Amino acid sequence: MKIRKESPSDVAAIEAVTIAAFQNAAHSSHTEQFIVRALRNAGQLAVSLVADDDGSVIGHVAVSPIAISGGAEGWYGLGPISVAPKRQRHGVGSELMGHALTELRRLGAAGCVVLGEPSYYSRFGFRA
Repeated sequence: MKIRKESPSDVAAIEAVTIAAFQNAAHSSHTEQFIVRALRNAGQLAVSLVADDDGSVIGHVAVSPIAISGGAEGWYGLGPISVAPKRQRHGVGSELMGHALTELRRLGAAGCVVLGEPSYYSRFGFRA
């Protein structure tokens, strides 16, 4: 498996992985694929990485710039992060997170927020 930037040919696979990843998630409104699509169409995906396993997209993470009240600049929102159900709990999400955070550092991000399970994101340095 390798982590790489999304390419135009990945769009349909990213959407399929995102739908599958959140299909049975109780906390989901099942609109994650539309969020990614809207961000992409608006040119607001600062980071969009896929987990590629022999040419198959098995995961995706999106990062976009956000506005913080008070006017702080350089902040980003991470998510959604999606992993194909059969590949969940095998480190794919952690690899995507690590690469996304590296990209944020490269961009000189002032900070990053997530909406999700604190017990998952805390291992990457996020605080509730």
